[in-house]
Amino acid sequence: MPDKHLSTQFDSQLNNVSMRVMELGGLVESQIRQAVYALSEFSVEVADQVIATESRVNMMEVEIDRELASIIGRRQPTAVDLRLLLAISKTTANLERVGDEAERIARMVKSIIADGMPRALPSSDLRTAIELASALLRKALDAFARLDAVSAVEILREDGQVDAEFDGFVRKLITYMMEDPRTISS
Repeated sequence: MPDKHLSTQFDSQLNNVSMRVMELGGLVESQIRQAVYALSEFSVEVADQVIATESRVNMMEVEIDRELASIIGRRQPTAVDLRLLLAISKTTANLERVGDEAERIARMVKSIIADGMPRALPSSDLRTAIELASALLRKALDAFARLDAVSAVEILREDGQVDAEFDGFVRKLITYMMEDPRTISS
């Protein structure tokens, strides 16, 4: 965290909220791994776990935001500290969105299974994109923990690779669906 402040309580609050963000990041990372597993193994049970975890992710986001609002209200942080707190808030919101995407994948898995779609979907490409995104998330959490702005900029550059992988998956999926119309539910 940033330089020590006169108030050790403020430092403690900053450290506490940062640890909560890291905990949220770990939970979301686990959610992604489970979503990938549910997709590759067509597991309704694991998909249900991902969906159930989303409420905890949402709750943690709200708790962290409340804690940030409390810190801002009580401590009236300097510009540097305020920027850090706002960055933490944005990080938390982005982690929550990643959790939403993991939940969306889990719901997609359940829908595929319920619709009786074949297990031969080109999921390996999606799995590759998700694994790249998961590795990027790990790097982002590491950069956050170290407050490493240089690494954060590098991560932004790598994000394009994840987008390209996902776009490739979507193209293959569309081709797959056109070749076998049974894969399109009515």
